Amino acid sequence: MNDLFDAVIGNQIKTLSFALPEVDGCSSQWDESRQGFIIQIPNGTLFYAPLFFPQKISDRSVEYFLENDTYDLKQVDWSAIQTENFKKIQFKNILWKQDYIHLYGKKIPLPRLTSWYGDDGKAYKYSGILSQPNPWNKGLLYIKEQIEKVAGTQFNSVLMNWYRTGEDYLNWHTDDEPELGKNPTITSVNFGATRDFQIRHKDNHHLKFTVPLQHGSLLIMSGEMQHFWEHAIPKRKKVLSSRLNLTFRLICN
Repeated sequence: MNDLFDAVIGNQIKTLSFALPEVDGCSSQWDESRQGFIIQIPNGTLFYAPLFFPQKISDRSVEYFLENDTYDLKQVDWSAIQTENFKKIQFKNILWKQDYIHLYGKKIPLPRLTSWYGDDGKAYKYSGILSQPNPWNKGLLYIKEQIEKVAGTQFNSVLMNWYRTGEDYLNWHTDDEPELGKNPTITSVNFGATRDFQIRHKDNHHLKFTVPLQHGSLLIMSGEMQHFWEHAIPKRKKVLSSRLNLTFRLICN
């Protein structure tokens, strides 16, 4: 099969900018109505819209998520701020926090900052971390409403991850927590720096591909994907700016 899918729409060429594995069951096609690619992989489906949100909204989203009373967004080096100083920052719109995991008797900070928003009572637990939902705000509700138009799912919560530089990362995992139910639809929105979103099969790690999640992009994972595939955001030392990722979910409890 052809790794790269081209579809001519009017005078434009819509090109999938990454290669899919050369195995049976992998394919892609352009969806004109949703302005993105439907990607089929064994035991899973992806929808990828590289430019889902326009530049103006994407730029404003970064500002909205990081507005604060202490630092100039155009000059600050977030990675250089120590934990104690970070706790003193008053963010205007998002309640960012530093989560920790316990490993071999040590308390280790996650290599990213997080925040959990959602409907009342929709708590979420992963890696031993229990997060109670912050109430929705106008900015998050706007983004939620836009993605629900194409996702075909109503979401009641969102996990926000702030990757301050390419040194922040996310290890291999699946979103298969019990409160997400069977075959959950996970919708990922991305603002800021482009980061590699790696996907590999649980039983065959050579079956692997990378999706570049850029400013304003949308990625929807559905079907049996969370049972058969893992994903990760690896370190990228050359990335010096922030990436804000929002993964919208439906908590079933």
